Amino acid sequence: MKQESKLKKRVVLKYVLVILLLSIIILPFYWIFISSVKPTDELIRAIPTFIPEKWTFSHYSRLFAASDYGQYLWNSFYVAFWSMVITVILASLGGYSIYRCSYPGKNFISKLILVTYIFPQVLILIPLYKVMSRFYLINNLWSLIIINVTICAPFGVWLLRTFFGTIPMAIEEAAAIDGASQLKTLYKIFIPLAAPGMATVAIYAFLTSWTEFLFANVFIIDEELKTLPVGLARFITQYNVDWGLLNAGAMVTAIPPLIFFAFVGKYFIKGLTAGSIK
Repeated sequence: MKQESKLKKRVVLKYVLVILLLSIIILPFYWIFISSVKPTDELIRAIPTFIPEKWTFSHYSRLFAASDYGQYLWNSFYVAFWSMVITVILASLGGYSIYRCSYPGKNFISKLILVTYIFPQVLILIPLYKVMSRFYLINNLWSLIIINVTICAPFGVWLLRTFFGTIPMAIEEAAAIDGASQLKTLYKIFIPLAAPGMATVAIYAFLTSWTEFLFANVFIIDEELKTLPVGLARFITQYNVDWGLLNAGAMVTAIPPLIFFAFVGKYFIKGLTAGSIK
């Protein structure tokens, strides 16, 4: 009886902890959503309401009609998509080169690969601005793509080492005997077998590029080239904050990453846990 009682208490404790964790994660999203569908007079009340008394979608209609949000959305998608594609390609090539090829200085490069994360981004802002200015990339979305790839690719190379390291050498040797080049071996064998790692790198690069603010705020000047984080910040002025518009923008901004994660989320979980159990 005592054993059953302890077991029940553990089960109840687990459910309580799970509910508490879900509440911490879900409540902020719920609050943003209900704030985006409340009328302005209800939204700015001193005593907040957790269930809207009236529902309105006027903030969403104003979001696209009275602002450049649609352009911000396209710019962010363009930057995030190409940053993701280039990062996955470079991380695949770099990971295969470092962890499966032999050449002088390989060990030094593998240890140096994460040095980009040593310095805070704000410290390299001015040097990078000068570099981009020399190449006439200021006020160009490709400057953001280059920066995002620079930030994400080293982590991608470091992550893919786990997957490339678990692929038996016998498979690669068999492909070489059949006449496959190293590039074809990478494309036909390593990439399919390392799909969870590729998905993890892709999601990481996409989300990092989607939410990047610092470089997008400094490198981009024209309003029609602004990305979503910078565009949403425009809704906050010195003397006024349009909370309805801001919350509606936050909800729409969350949709593309959620859709993307819905398709490749299972590979992302596998990618994070790969190599934890031998």
